[in-house]
Amino acid sequence: MYLSKENKKEIFKKHGKSDSDTGSAEGQIALFTARINHLTEHLKKNRKDFNTERSLVMMVGKRKSLLSYLKNKDITRYREIIKKLNLRK
Repeated sequence: MYLSKENKKEIFKKHGKSDSDTGSAEGQIALFTARINHLTEHLKKNRKDFNTERSLVMMVGKRKSLLSYLKNKDITRYREIIKKLNLRK
């Protein structure tokens, strides 16, 4: 798989509170972003992979709902994660 346990731990360590903190919104958003970027590259090569396209759309929706939750809960954490992941231009 493209995301091993070590890669996931590093993502959670970098964006969450610790490497074992998998429940924080920032960590989940960072993980979804990594998966979305991977699937986007896959779809650039395989244009007719409609199952992956559907999965990508669903992941973007999940990330969007997590971002809106974080925006309503704590705007400073929302702004930090947006800046770290370069999600908005």
